[in-house]
Amino acid sequence: MNITREDKDQLNSIVKINIEKEDYSPKVEKVLKDYRRTANIPGFRKGMVPMGMIKKQYGQAVLVDEVNKILQESLNSYITEEKIDILGNPLPKPQDDLNWESDNYTFEFELGLAPEFDVNLEGEGPVTYYNISADEEMIDNQIKTIQRQYGKLVTQEEVKEDYTVVGTFHNEEEGIDNEATFKVEDIDGKTNKKELLGAKVGDQVTLKSNKLFKDDETLARHLGLEKDKVEGLKVDLTFTIKEINEQILAELNQELFDKAFGEGEVTSEKEAREKIAEQSKETFKQQGDQQFFNDVTEHLIEKADMELPAEFLQKWLQTQGEKQLSPEEAKEEYSKSEKGIKYQLIEAQIAKKNDIKIEVEDIKKVAKEKIKMQMQQFGQMDFPEDQMDGIIQNLMSNEEQVRQFSEEVMVQKLLQLYKDQMKVEEKDVTYKEFVDKIYK
Repeated sequence: MNITREDKDQLNSIVKINIEKEDYSPKVEKVLKDYRRTANIPGFRKGMVPMGMIKKQYGQAVLVDEVNKILQESLNSYITEEKIDILGNPLPKPQDDLNWESDNYTFEFELGLAPEFDVNLEGEGPVTYYNISADEEMIDNQIKTIQRQYGKLVTQEEVKEDYTVVGTFHNEEEGIDNEATFKVEDIDGKTNKKELLGAKVGDQVTLKSNKLFKDDETLARHLGLEKDKVEGLKVDLTFTIKEINEQILAELNQELFDKAFGEGEVTSEKEAREKIAEQSKETFKQQGDQQFFNDVTEHLIEKADMELPAEFLQKWLQTQGEKQLSPEEAKEEYSKSEKGIKYQLIEAQIAKKNDIKIEVEDIKKVAKEKIKMQMQQFGQMDFPEDQMDGIIQNLMSNEEQVRQFSEEVMVQKLLQLYKDQMKVEEKDVTYKEFVDKIYK
C-alpha cells in the first residue's frame, strides 16, 4: 500500500491511496473460507461447497467490503499519524470507471484543512461589559406585582378600567368557544374597551377580534386557537361575562415585606426598592455575561481573519443529513454555520493554549446548580443533599444532558478567561437602555 498527499492550496489537499493485491487478498480469502464453512447451498453438504462457486457468488461483494475497510482504516491512521487538522470528513472522489477485476486499485480523497491562525487574548479589545440594573419604572412595576401577589380579589358587579373579567368567547363559524381571564387594561382597541366598560355579570357583549389584544399570541391564547389561525382574523366575538373582580393591592407594610422578602429582611419601602434593585442586578448579570461572551466571539472571529475551505465544506454539507442537499441548499447552510465553525476553531485553540479542561466535578457542579434553581421555583429552598446526589447521578447517565452541561462549563471558563485577560470597558445601563441598544 502507498499513500501520498498533494496540497492543492493551504486549505485543500488530495490524498491518494494505492491498494495492492497483497493488502487485501489474505482478508478476502479468510472471509470466503468462513462463508464456505457455513454456506447452505442445495446439492452440497455444509462446508463442502466448491470454493469456485463461493467466489463466483460472493467474491466481488467481499472484495469491495474488505477494500473499503482497508481504505477507511488506512486513511484515518494516515491523518492521525501525519497530524493533519481537517474540517468535516474526507470526501472520496467519484470513480465511475473503477475496474474491480483488476488486482490493484487507486482511490483519491479530498481533505478540507483547518486554517492556520493565532489567537492572543492578552490585552485584546476593548470589549464592553454591560452592568445592567433596573430603572425606577421597573422597580415600581415589581412593587405593584408583589402587592398584587399578596393582595386579594373582590367580586364586583360592573366592569371598570382596572378590573379583571372572566368569561367565554364564542364564534360558531370559527369554532371559537373558550373561557378566558384578562384585565380590562389589556384590551387594545378603544371600541372594544368601550363595549366592555359598564357591563355586568351575565351580560353578552360583542367585541371585534381585530386589535382585541396587543398581539396575535395573546389573542390566540384567549380564543383557544393556534397562533396562525388568528393572523388577520376579523370577526365578531360574543363575550359572556361570568365574573368581575377587582384586585385590591396589599398594603406596603411590615407584614407584606416579611412575606415577600423574608422575616426582618426589609423594614421599609425604601429598603424594599433597594432589595429589588439588588436582586434585579443579579438576575441581569446572566444577560450581561451572555452579551459580553457574544461580543467577544464576534471580536475574535473578526480579528482572526481566517479563511475556510468553503467549496469543500459546502460539498461535504451536501452529504451529511438524511436527505442530500442541493448545491444551493448547502451554500445557504454553510453561510449560516460559517461563523460557528470559525469560533469552534478559535475556542479549541484558546482552550489548548490555556490548558482549559472540563472535569467531571465541573459538570456535577453545574448539574447541582440547575437542580437547586428548579427546586427553588417549587418553593424548596433547602433540597436534601442525599436526594440531590441521586438526581445528579441520573443526569450524568444521560449523554445529551452531559454534553449540554459540558458546553456550559466551557462557556463559564472561557468567560472568566476573557474577563481576566482582555481589555474590558464596563458600562452601567438600565435594562431598558440595554434592550434598546442590543436588540433594536
